[in-house]
Amino acid sequence: MKKSIIIFLLIAFSQALSAQQKPAKEVKTAEFKVQGNCEQCRKRIENAAYIKGVKSTSWDETTKMLKVTYRTDKVTEMQIQEAVAKSGHQTEKVAVDKAAYAELPDCCKYQDKDCTNKK
Repeated sequence: MKKSIIIFLLIAFSQALSAQQKPAKEVKTAEFKVQGNCEQCRKRIENAAYIKGVKSTSWDETTKMLKVTYRTDKVTEMQIQEAVAKSGHQTEKVAVDKAAYAELPDCCKYQDKDCTNKK
């Protein structure tokens, strides 16, 4: 009887320890500015931000703000901003990938002074 109680306690203790070691599945929402011009930009920005751990993305063309909801145990806000910058769109903290920017359609080149879609 004592042996089974000890085994039960050891199992319960080991499960309690393993539960404490797992990172919390915290869901966080962040907003940051992302440069872009049009509907094509919106799709590209939202798709670029939708990496592993991201639950939802929404970019507003007027305010230039990207809202992302993500799991903090899977991804960081900086990783999301880096993914967006690699798609050709500069964020608050990460400079645009120049090669990716050069590949954007003309209407999406937000740095160009003659872009007709600028707001």
